[in-house]
Amino acid sequence: MIFGYARISSKSQNLSRQIKELEEYGCDRIFHEKQSGKDFDRPVYQEMRSKMRFGDVLVVHDLSRFGRNKKQILEEWKKLVEEEIDIVVLNMPILDTRKYNELEGVGQLVSDLVLTLLSWMVDEERERIRTTQREGIEIAKKLGKFKGGKKRYHAGATGKNKIIYDEVVNCLNENVSVMDIHRKTGLARNTIYTIKREIDHEQTT
Repeated sequence: MIFGYARISSKSQNLSRQIKELEEYGCDRIFHEKQSGKDFDRPVYQEMRSKMRFGDVLVVHDLSRFGRNKKQILEEWKKLVEEEIDIVVLNMPILDTRKYNELEGVGQLVSDLVLTLLSWMVDEERERIRTTQREGIEIAKKLGKFKGGKKRYHAGATGKNKIIYDEVVNCLNENVSVMDIHRKTGLARNTIYTIKREIDHEQTT
């Protein structure tokens, strides 16, 4: 059986494109969820895994849909290969384990390639974020709008600020909407979005 898996990390994103590609590929069953990719403790993914058997195929659009933690992705990849479940990554045709089933030792080479690709992707994303931040600051400075003030709500905050920060993080982890968090904590939505971006960035590193 061919299983398709689609994932997004926030309710503001859309699963339609991933699902359409999996349908066009010919997946027999498609599982999808809105969960962070920081680990594999995801209800829908675990449900899908419990149904997969020897000879099945798992199809994902790209590696980031599979997960974000490169160490855990490599471990999960190896488990699937050991269970003789094939993996297909649609936007990277080289990552199709069915191509290497008859070639001894190549499976390990592909696993190593996965880790290398993940490391590259994480580094690229980190550099992109840094570049975007630098460009944003430079533009703000030119417009006279940049203010380098100290953040109040962050992981290292203390007292009331730390309590509010922790509450925001807990709500985000439970997929509470930004508007509801705003109503609950009184924080500006921009501040909540900033905290969310920081958390998402940490989960990709």
